[in-house]
Amino acid sequence: MKWEQNYVAQAAQQKRIIPGFNIFGYEDAQAVIRAAERAVCPVLLMINRDARTAMAVEHWSALLNALAESSSVPVGIHLDHCTETDTLIRAIDSGFTSVMFDGSHLPITENLKITQAIAQYAHKKNVFLEAELGTVPYSDIGETEINLTDPEEAREMQEQTQVDWLAVSVGNIHRLATRKVSIQFPVLQQIEHKCQLPLVIHGASGIRDGDISQLKQTRVGKMNFGTVLRKTFADHLRSEMKAQPDEFDRLRLFSQPIAQVEEQALHIIKMLWQEEN
Repeated sequence: MKWEQNYVAQAAQQKRIIPGFNIFGYEDAQAVIRAAERAVCPVLLMINRDARTAMAVEHWSALLNALAESSSVPVGIHLDHCTETDTLIRAIDSGFTSVMFDGSHLPITENLKITQAIAQYAHKKNVFLEAELGTVPYSDIGETEINLTDPEEAREMQEQTQVDWLAVSVGNIHRLATRKVSIQFPVLQQIEHKCQLPLVIHGASGIRDGDISQLKQTRVGKMNFGTVLRKTFADHLRSEMKAQPDEFDRLRLFSQPIAQVEEQALHIIKMLWQEEN
């Protein structure tokens, strides 16, 4: 089932959060879809910079939309963190259901201008647009500076563009594998006071479960996960290769790691989607 409604906006109003998972092949894409079907939850399959370096956005769209069409739950195809206008246009034209223009490193006036231009083009094709304000660092390349989202700039983003979702920096960090961070909820509350857009949290693998539960009570409608699934797959693949040193069949070696990816995705989806007790 393809993604046709603004489920992120709906989730933000219902104290639920749509999970977005970075995927890197048909195996983990199918695992995430199976998990979403088990939880009866809409889900986003996201293509990050690494994935689109490995394969063109047109090819990702063809593969993932074919999988989405056969799913029993809504499955969206999302282009994550993109700064190149031509790539965004190609993704929109090829069938992505949402794209992200990351203008967070640009001056605010330029970020707003480009965001609005892309929003107009995307909406003509019934595609949703995500923007970003503030800086969410990448821990794997040594970035440490967190530039928190300015609530006034969030207000300007809402008033001057037609963007659908806004990614914010509130203490979150990309690609944390071994430690956790704390969400700065006072900053998030200030953003919500100035801006009514559905909000997006990146770097969710490094956020504590308790903070995720609290985020469900806010206007956050989407959270991005990547590192936790990649680590789950890699850890179990290493175990399989040690246990079966003579095995050379990719499908057999991937069987248990992908099953574990599905279980990890299911745990996350339930945490985000199920109502709090």
